Amino acid sequence: MANITAAMVKELREKTGAGMMDCKGALNETQGDIEAAVDWLRKKGLAKAAKKAGRVAAEGLVAVESAGRHAAVVEVNSETDFVARNDAFQAFAREAAKIALNTDGTLEGLQAAHFPGATETVSEKLQALIATIGENMNLRRVTKLEVKKGVIASYVHNQISEGLGKIGVLVALESEGDVDALSALGRQIAMHIAATNPVALDASGVDAATVERESNILREKNAGKPDHVMAKIVESGLKSYYKEVTLLEQPFVHDGSKTVSQVLKEAGSKVGGPVTLTGFVRYALGDGIEKEEGPDFATEVAQQAGRA
Repeated sequence: MANITAAMVKELREKTGAGMMDCKGALNETQGDIEAAVDWLRKKGLAKAAKKAGRVAAEGLVAVESAGRHAAVVEVNSETDFVARNDAFQAFAREAAKIALNTDGTLEGLQAAHFPGATETVSEKLQALIATIGENMNLRRVTKLEVKKGVIASYVHNQISEGLGKIGVLVALESEGDVDALSALGRQIAMHIAATNPVALDASGVDAATVERESNILREKNAGKPDHVMAKIVESGLKSYYKEVTLLEQPFVHDGSKTVSQVLKEAGSKVGGPVTLTGFVRYALGDGIEKEEGPDFATEVAQQAGRA
């Protein structure tokens, strides 16, 4: 085996932009031949993928996979919506969600997992896909939910294919009741979550910084009031805020006369046992990603004409 030095790895990284371990592997495969290693990386798609890694990927798909008492949701990003309609991209997103069911639920665990019957990891498969399609792509996040008894219901909004769309929701319902009835209830609640985007299950789950920000807004709006009055205003204002943003306190979108909490309580007699909503997750495609603001189409055409 050739003696692979740090300097050789550094040189190959500078030539290709590929990762350190990929460069080391390429040099081992080519017995230390730098140029052959460059070709090896290009054939694997790693050099080409690395050069695209700086481009913003805010489009793509949210994929949901459910298996009764456990389910997973993943977000896979691409640069353009066009790629989201590519069969190979969709197949990757769908398979990644299936693989996530058998991981520890972390992004690192999913990236390191192997595709069924293949030696490639999920991360390596994505790099190969980048090379094939020609766009930067990113396996951005994953969440897995489980219940000991009951169901994990799911819903995909703007679905373009089975389990694939722009918004994916999972809802964990703990119950010994009828599974079919629980699944129907869970789907309705998942649709509610897709529409209202609650920030937490209940008041105890709202981030402390968010509570402080809302409290400060109430204080500023009511500046000059006596302390004992201000305390009551803030308390009342926060209660109203929690009703708007916490799932259990929100009016149910399918029946505005009831809160989600009341719907769950009433569901016990229908499904054959008490129902507890233990958790939920809502992924909206590209949420939190800052997209690059390029010129509008007319400006872009004018710029192209000017360069012609």
